[in-house]
Amino acid sequence: MTSALIMVLIDLCENMKKISPYLSFNGHCLEAMEFYRNCLGGDLHLQTVGDSPLSSSMPANMKDTIVHAVLRIRDLEIMGSDLAVDDGLQKGNSISIMLDCSSEKEIHDYYNKLAAGGDATHPVHISFWGALFGELVDKFGNHWLLHFDSRQSN
Repeated sequence: MTSALIMVLIDLCENMKKISPYLSFNGHCLEAMEFYRNCLGGDLHLQTVGDSPLSSSMPANMKDTIVHAVLRIRDLEIMGSDLAVDDGLQKGNSISIMLDCSSEKEIHDYYNKLAAGGDATHPVHISFWGALFGELVDKFGNHWLLHFDSRQSN
């Protein structure tokens, strides 16, 4: 990698406002986003095909399909949609949602709620770096990493 490219990447990262996960669902966006809101709190905003400029060009049976959803929890935004690329939805494990929790109670509460109906792959435990850490796959197939470091909460 050239030093000029490295400088561009550093500049992009320094000026980046934030990164937010954008999840794709196959007709389950509303259910998933409401589940996440019930687990994590926050404000959920939804736009359906019927409420969008796409309405006139889409079949009537798609009017309740979610075009865009955003769940805002403090500084975190989780976004989602039912609309997938032409090849269709393909789930994988290449992306996880990382939650940096603010307390021991919060990490356990979030973990238990998000793991309901899913796979609690690595329950919350003290990690080798000294923080509480847990991993799970929720009932929608999305991977979550939860972290709480009491040394950084002050």
